[in-house]
Amino acid sequence: MATAFRCRFDSLRSVCKFPLQTQILRAFSVSTSKGDSKDSFFGRLTGAPSIERATDAHSKVLTGKETLYELDVQHVKPECIEDYISLVGESLPRISKDSQFPGQLVGSWTTMFGRLDQAIHLWMFTGGYSAVVEAKQYIRENPEYLKFARERRHMMYNRENQLLHEFSFWGEPSPRTDPHIYELRTYHLKPGTLIEWGNNWGRAIKLRQKDNEAVGGFFSQIGELYMVHHIWAYKDLVKRKEIRENLWNYAGWDDCVANTVPLIRRMESRVMVPLPFSPTK
Repeated sequence: MATAFRCRFDSLRSVCKFPLQTQILRAFSVSTSKGDSKDSFFGRLTGAPSIERATDAHSKVLTGKETLYELDVQHVKPECIEDYISLVGESLPRISKDSQFPGQLVGSWTTMFGRLDQAIHLWMFTGGYSAVVEAKQYIRENPEYLKFARERRHMMYNRENQLLHEFSFWGEPSPRTDPHIYELRTYHLKPGTLIEWGNNWGRAIKLRQKDNEAVGGFFSQIGELYMVHHIWAYKDLVKRKEIRENLWNYAGWDDCVANTVPLIRRMESRVMVPLPFSPTK
């Protein structure tokens, strides 16, 4: 029967003009948009992940605070790394401690593996968007910051930032005093899958907190959207390997991986070391 249907379809395709073929394909594509992709024709055919139906903003569903984080990624010229570290080591802690500045430096790192010659700074603004606006006003008017920015400008060839919310199940990053290496794992998700991601990781994070390696989990609000960042702390690369391999002995970890991998468009990992002045060691 399937062979007969395929023959009739091939015959129809051979005699139809292109516009009719387009209409047939459009009919199939429209059918997938009228309901959950899991229940649609192509969803059943391909096993595509379900797309959540939006009922509220992600910032309300996935986090319980107005706190925002700024992830500032700076691409440093290789020949300027030492001078850059010296300069930001003098300036960023002073800015973070300034009572007129509404933000707090959570951590500063440089990359060891992954995209090299990057400096990554994470700032926290407990006052939400109002605090972010105040912070930008501060850096436009503060003479010391303007001097610092002029000196730093010649040491970089590019920079980018994002505003993030923390996942409520993860909580605020807590400072670490003993030396660690850090891994920043970045996931570019398919649009419409962020809540499903949060639901799965809300259960899985309990497994990842057993060895105290979970530092922070965030999702983007401004910048490239549907991006998730997880930050992990390990004693060293050997301990990282051991912890990650042991995860497969925990019930439920395999389900988290199976459920979240189909949600990802692409992902990357960067191993980082904290800068000497970083609050998170």
